[in-house]
Amino acid sequence: MSTKKLFVFEFITGGGLNQESIPSSLFCEGYGMLRTIIQDFKQLKFEIITLLDERIALFSEWLEADRITFISAADNYVQKFTELVQQSKYCFIIAPEFSNILYDLTKIVKANFKNLLSIDLEGITLGTSKIRTYEYLKTSGLHAPITYLIPKDKNDFNTDFIYKKFTEISRPIVIKPNDGVGAEAIYYFETESELTSFLEHSFDALDSQRDYILQEFINGEDLSVSLIGTSSIPLILSINSQKISLNKNRTAEYMGGATPIKNHDQIIVKIQEVLEKLDLSMFKGYFGVDFILRTDGTIFIIDINPRLTTSYLGIRNILTINPAQLIYQAQTEGIENIPLIPSYHSQFLRLELDFKGETKQQGDISNEMIRQIPEMITPLISLGKSTHYSCLLATKTDNPDASSNRIVDIIKKLSENGLYVSKSN
Repeated sequence: MSTKKLFVFEFITGGGLNQESIPSSLFCEGYGMLRTIIQDFKQLKFEIITLLDERIALFSEWLEADRITFISAADNYVQKFTELVQQSKYCFIIAPEFSNILYDLTKIVKANFKNLLSIDLEGITLGTSKIRTYEYLKTSGLHAPITYLIPKDKNDFNTDFIYKKFTEISRPIVIKPNDGVGAEAIYYFETESELTSFLEHSFDALDSQRDYILQEFINGEDLSVSLIGTSSIPLILSINSQKISLNKNRTAEYMGGATPIKNHDQIIVKIQEVLEKLDLSMFKGYFGVDFILRTDGTIFIIDINPRLTTSYLGIRNILTINPAQLIYQAQTEGIENIPLIPSYHSQFLRLELDFKGETKQQGDISNEMIRQIPEMITPLISLGKSTHYSCLLATKTDNPDASSNRIVDIIKKLSENGLYVSKSN
């Protein structure tokens, strides 16, 4: 066995939903993270193995892994995962927190006495539960939106409790899963009539097998800070903007972001003061914190994400140091908490596209576009015989205007090839 054999696993692309029909947009973000983290670890001379859902086997050529094991709908992905863990010395996991997926997969790595390069069990336990995170933040004396766990009677959510807390908060609220990731299943309500309409007509959209929270909505700028956890105060990689759109059905959707943000240096000072009030020593490695910056300068912490997130696609483009090197060092020899100064700007976003050109094979159009557009991290993905495609872009330019201009140029290039944007940020 190679002394530096690393198993990199991303849940969506690695077969975690191999028996379910899923949208191309989910594959899109997962593949983007998988491709970039493999590329960065490969620069550190790791021998890399990974799992890949056979539905996107077409895109294996863009992964710099030394060995790829394909997983079909008939396979047990946990069994395949365990086999590759046992063949490796190091493991890095990208997976959602819901249903304890990230926790359970990490537990397999620990049970096999492998070197874990992603966040350990204690950090995952805290970050997985939004109500637990809220209680932790409040005991640390930090600002966080008022949050309640919605009680259930058997499998029925207590609607009287929801109305009562909405009235008490007397401001817009969101309802979302306690173990949700990103903007998954977030419902936003400004008025009692909106809430009533949802409870009467759409309440069955909530999964009765999961716990949900009711949370005060904080108006402000959606931001995140990407961090490398150490034994003391974590190292700040960058502060990122987040583009979250509100759909017609009052659900939220994450579409991407940009890094670094305007006034980056001033906001780093503010977020550093917040981080110094928290014991984050259980988060060793790469993790993120979502927060809202209000117009009065107050920071409200929303979530702690105990895993790699889509922001990584931008982070790696703005720094002169390979962030995978910091991830590895944090888990092995340790790192110095020295300020990192972003040298570039990156805008990262998912595009949803409709193909209206001449009929082509998916492989042909995907390969053609990814070769013409180096910022295309995830090739054009379309599942089945659909003419709808998803892709993921990440720019690397000198400033925000240059990034925006480059995105415009890319969209023009796509339209010249019969691909028209149906949704972006």
